[in-house]
Amino acid sequence: MTTGTSDFADLVDRYATPVPRYTSYPTAPHFHAGVTSDTYGRWLRDIPERATISLYLHIPYCDRLCWFCGCHTKHTLRYEPIASYVEALRAEIDWVAAQLAGRGRVTAIHLGGGSPTMLTPADLLALKAHLSAVFTIERDAQISIEIDPNDLDDGRYDAMAAFGLTRASIGVQDFEPKVQRAINRLQSFEQTAHVIEAVRARGVRSANIDALYGLPYQTLASIEATMRTILSLAPDRIALFGYAHVPWMKKHQTMIEEEALPNIHARFAQAQLAGELLTAAGLVPVGFDHFARPTDSLAIAAANGNLRRNFQGYTEDAADVLIGLGASAIGSLPQGYVQNITATGDYQKATHQGGAATARGFALSQADRLHRAAIESLLCRFEIKRSELTAAYGHAGDALFRTAQTIANSDQDGLVSADVTRFSVTERGRPFVRSIAARFDNYLEAGAARHSVAV
Repeated sequence: MTTGTSDFADLVDRYATPVPRYTSYPTAPHFHAGVTSDTYGRWLRDIPERATISLYLHIPYCDRLCWFCGCHTKHTLRYEPIASYVEALRAEIDWVAAQLAGRGRVTAIHLGGGSPTMLTPADLLALKAHLSAVFTIERDAQISIEIDPNDLDDGRYDAMAAFGLTRASIGVQDFEPKVQRAINRLQSFEQTAHVIEAVRARGVRSANIDALYGLPYQTLASIEATMRTILSLAPDRIALFGYAHVPWMKKHQTMIEEEALPNIHARFAQAQLAGELLTAAGLVPVGFDHFARPTDSLAIAAANGNLRRNFQGYTEDAADVLIGLGASAIGSLPQGYVQNITATGDYQKATHQGGAATARGFALSQADRLHRAAIESLLCRFEIKRSELTAAYGHAGDALFRTAQTIANSDQDGLVSADVTRFSVTERGRPFVRSIAARFDNYLEAGAARHSVAV
């Protein structure tokens, strides 16, 4: 199979620059301490009675530290720190529920980490009971949990089923043993297959797999082998992420041999080959790094123009409010963003003192919302419609669309096009959509943050 990447070599050199992944706009490096727990409390108290709410619960612990990981997490082999953390999490849940005072309906719950599957069955079920006691959770709420196959036993599988699990997200990264050793993530095919069999046997409708390209010692041959092995498991979705090597932010990534990392051209070739293999197997591309079966709700949302993007990446979750619970968790409200204290000890101290643990955030202006809408539309649909911008933002929306037309008129590489109604990313431009979206980021040049490369 050929990827035809030689045609893209010059484009990769020009457009594979470090830019954000745009899971929010403005992005997290622009959050500031001017948004406090008092601010967050006011924002929660202003949530409408019938608002839909999505809950994200962050469990920042792992029993092994994967060197590729970019999450806020810490290593522990003892359960006592986790049990103590869960108590603090309950205190924050109570504080948020008190601000809402019964308003809102929970339509989605996501447990991420770290490794949420480190929770004991008793703690997992007690956590669901606590959430049910203080929030109104819809009967058909979507419930997803990030799973480390090394953590699981029958008791945990049963507890996840009793929690109401509807979607299991299983980290694989790569099946090549040499790559696994290089990133400290040893995980066999048999372990992974057993997880999928076990959750499906308990009625889980969607089993999803996370894979990475751009890892140390990966080659086109190993990428192809891993993709074919993943496909043999018949997952409903595959998230195909480019490894973000940011050792200045994540010190454990210094354990990865930089000379073993593929360069940007090799990364691009790996991504293209993986995408070709997945689409040839019948999966539908969703955004720039997800693939799903045509019958999966994510693929349906993309086909219907309802795809969204938030801190979990691409989603069909259309909730009005995303509430982040736990250390480092980020929430998205109509008024803006809030992020909790990152250090678990400081987070626990804050929640036990008053319930809230807000460290920083960002209050959105109307201009921010306009640019956010344009960037999200590019990343989810590869287009910006003039009618949508003007309907929501009036003259400011029309002015932004005219800027988009100027960008298209100056494009010499065939990445974008525009007419009087639509600004579109071409097929040639789709691998570089993050760099194209960055043209609409008013904060990028003013920031001092360092980002991962855009391929």
